Amino acid sequence: MTGFELYLKRNTKKFDAYLATFFSDGTHSDMERYLYEPLRQFSDNAGKRHRPLVCLLACEAVGGDAKKAKPWAAIEHFHTAALIHDDIEDSSLTRRDEPCMHVTEGLGLAINAGDLALALVCGTVVDDEGLDDATKLRVLSELVAMTTRTIEGQALDIGWARDDRFDLSVDDYLAMANHKTAFYSGAVPLAVGAIIGGGTPAQVEALRDFGMAAGLAFQIQDDVLNLVGTKESTRKDFRSDLTEGKRTLVAIHALQFSVRRERLLALLSSRTTDLGELQEVVDIMAEAGSIDYANDYACDLVVSAKDRLNDALPQSKARDLLLSMADFFIKRSS
Repeated sequence: MTGFELYLKRNTKKFDAYLATFFSDGTHSDMERYLYEPLRQFSDNAGKRHRPLVCLLACEAVGGDAKKAKPWAAIEHFHTAALIHDDIEDSSLTRRDEPCMHVTEGLGLAINAGDLALALVCGTVVDDEGLDDATKLRVLSELVAMTTRTIEGQALDIGWARDDRFDLSVDDYLAMANHKTAFYSGAVPLAVGAIIGGGTPAQVEALRDFGMAAGLAFQIQDDVLNLVGTKESTRKDFRSDLTEGKRTLVAIHALQFSVRRERLLALLSSRTTDLGELQEVVDIMAEAGSIDYANDYACDLVVSAKDRLNDALPQSKARDLLLSMADFFIKRSS
């Protein structure tokens, strides 16, 4: 277990307790049933909380007071909203072994809950009494830009699937993944933490760059795990990227280099759910060296990002945990 994993384990429950304060019962008895309780339950199943916790680490890494980094919750609210809406847009049925909110609560209530989570993103910052107005404006600017970039990336992801686009390059994938994932999974949480911590412009940008690289590596590894992850294989959404027609780095590379390209293209276009055909897709990708290519690409990103961060920040426990985070992103098994 990496140092970063231990850090997550020690701090997740404390963050969960803070996050729960945002899910009130409302001013009418039915608001809890139709809004706050479904959102609370979904948020409880939202994963390892690495996004808000790296915001905290970035604040500490530039010498700031982590107690002032309360906007870390804004990052998680955005993550919640993105997942709820993403499940609807992809017609997904499960999220981490649980039925998606639009399955259990219906489309309308799920969209509405996601909208509330989005509203909490900026509201969390505006209502924070520990930040001065100038810092709030800087943080809000970061969050607005993050939201815009993520939506742009989602548009590419959905549009390519809708139009059955397979005429895509590695650069196309990188543009989509950077926008859809890297900004909000790495770059902005780290930049926000550094801003709150009073970091220099150079430190803010160094942490942002590190977060972009680590966030992209996280997405690439996510794509690989959906195909071959040992823990993922027990989940209902295992290999759902293939059924949903996701344009991943593995798929794009395989379509460029596989000697069985036509068969691969036919299978990907069919949105098959047949387990045998899904295994055939993975076998073709592996034969083309595409899974190894994606793993190597993610590793190279992380090695380069760690070198740059080492040069940009003074040695500290927080910096070392961030470096450990990059290793965790590519070595995790689920």
